[in-house]
Amino acid sequence: MRFSPSFLDEIRDRVPISDVIGKRVTWDRRKTNVSRGDYWACCPFHGEKSPSFHCEDRKGRYHCFGCGVSGDHFRFLTDLEGLSFPEAVQLIADMAGVAMPQPDPQAERREKERTSLLDVMELATQFFQDQLQTAIGAKARAYLRERGLTGRTIETFRLGYAPDSRNALKEFLAGKGVGKEQIEACGLVVHGPDVPVSYDRFRDRIMFPILSAREKVIAFGGRAMSADAPAKYLNSNETELFHKGNVLFNFARARRASQGADGAGTIIAVEGYMDVIALHQAGIENAVAPLGTALTENQLDLLWKMTPQPVLCFDGDGAGIRAANRAVDLALPHLKPGRSVRFAMLPDGKDPDDLVRHEGREPFDKVLANARSLAEMVWMREVQGGGFDTPEKRAELEARLRQVIAVIADESVRRHYGQDMRDRLNAFLQVSAPFRGERRPFERGGRERGGRQGGFRQAGDRNAGPTSISDRLARSSLVSGQQAAPMLRESVLALTIVNHPQLLFDEYDEISTIEFDHRELQRCWASVLNAAAANGPRLTREGLVEQLEAEGFAPLIGALDQQIRYARLWTATTAAAPEDAREGYLQALALHKRTKALNWQRRELERELAHATEEGDLEAVPQLLRTLQEVQLEVTRLENQEAIIEGFGVLSGRVKGPAAR
Repeated sequence: MRFSPSFLDEIRDRVPISDVIGKRVTWDRRKTNVSRGDYWACCPFHGEKSPSFHCEDRKGRYHCFGCGVSGDHFRFLTDLEGLSFPEAVQLIADMAGVAMPQPDPQAERREKERTSLLDVMELATQFFQDQLQTAIGAKARAYLRERGLTGRTIETFRLGYAPDSRNALKEFLAGKGVGKEQIEACGLVVHGPDVPVSYDRFRDRIMFPILSAREKVIAFGGRAMSADAPAKYLNSNETELFHKGNVLFNFARARRASQGADGAGTIIAVEGYMDVIALHQAGIENAVAPLGTALTENQLDLLWKMTPQPVLCFDGDGAGIRAANRAVDLALPHLKPGRSVRFAMLPDGKDPDDLVRHEGREPFDKVLANARSLAEMVWMREVQGGGFDTPEKRAELEARLRQVIAVIADESVRRHYGQDMRDRLNAFLQVSAPFRGERRPFERGGRERGGRQGGFRQAGDRNAGPTSISDRLARSSLVSGQQAAPMLRESVLALTIVNHPQLLFDEYDEISTIEFDHRELQRCWASVLNAAAANGPRLTREGLVEQLEAEGFAPLIGALDQQIRYARLWTATTAAAPEDAREGYLQALALHKRTKALNWQRRELERELAHATEEGDLEAVPQLLRTLQEVQLEVTRLENQEAIIEGFGVLSGRVKGPAAR
């Protein structure tokens, strides 16, 4: 029986792949992270003592880093248990609670027609490819050479040329026995009641085949060779095979690349066909593009099916910034825990094609390394272009930020965005508050991040903030992205893992869920986890450092090392024995978690206190104040605690105490 792709996708989506595999293996408790749908086990396909078999519910895929097997739900059952494909489908459908499709003559007829249309599209692709290599394709070949494309790249993407003729393709297909109705159904000709004789839709254009997720040609994009053409780029019209808003150019190839080590588990969305192709030729194969329009919700869902945090790459000019802002508004309502987007903004006047063609891959890698979070894009959009020198304007900014994040459907994500925006607003207005006694919004009293007591700045202070928005943006660390060094605890947590990556697998449940306040460190941490997933227990310090440096984190790693050595916290360095590194790490982690919990408790108490004050609940206020004071004292004690890790470890040879004397 033939199963439709939509049916197979439905039952795969309903059944986590871990449920299928978990009946046949025992998950490793130390490395498996159930909350993230990330599982490790000893491989059932070959004998081994340490777990190198990995599966991810998000991707619906498994892979063994030892023997190299990989696949999906059905492949696992057919390869391991010897089931036929229909038997595997039946088993997954039963687990999903979905009835197997009944024979439907009309559906079978439509499927047969669809298959025949795919055959017609394949014939058209071959025709365009052949035309590119003839004398009439010389101009198109010259153009592609000028754009720096090699013959291998042209062949990989099956680029072609549509002759400047009204009937060349139509006559070719007719000669192959393709009927008029099929040619029209594929969108290859312009036809209709007002068109006496149909004619080729694509004429004098370089042709870009657009593939489905199953790597079948379903449409074309055509780039005009003539400057007088009414449209520089022309796509196929909507057909039975092709719905523009549901397709991404290079989807299948990028998905494969993102699952390999070079793709680092992410997907890059750029603006055009040539950007994707130029990046591929430069070695960046995990790029896709929408089809000549702004990104749609369905296309964003496709990106999220491949990776939890795709990178949206836009030109740095005004049009690119406007497109990025539209993407911000598109993504916000659909955010979920662990699912977001990042934004890579190119230098003004450059697109990815220009950048890698003239300067190579390195500048583009730097652009990706500096990609901004969605929260940062929201913040920058709302503060740029306005002055905030009056209480009314600052209140307006605060209200606007609340309105923007209110569209986030997930309650947990919305709450954290609210906290993030409050922190940014406080830091921003701390820089610019011009008067003694002016209190920052959401001011909570006590110590500022920089260590000053109180929340006020004198008008004559030489560090008082500038009045222009551009100066404020330049000086506000949360806007410019130039952050101070991480807190020492965070540096210990990150650098210990970099120097002793085996700890990541020994304590995976605890370590993989760490969230850092320092944004650059959080981005670096995501790369560390990606490297761990890609390499498994074979990950070495040298390999990890090399990958982090390639992604632009070398300055951060150097700063962490310098900070740790200055503080003489040797358990985080390469000199520490593994046992000492582990003990020091667990102590730092416990302190980090305690501080996080206290800060969360403090914020909740402050909200309750504000609510009680507004409601006039005088009985509740004193108790809330006492509890808040106790929590604040504990937070301050932890912030002032200098000795994060006691002693330097027996096995490392740095013992303090009687044994060392």
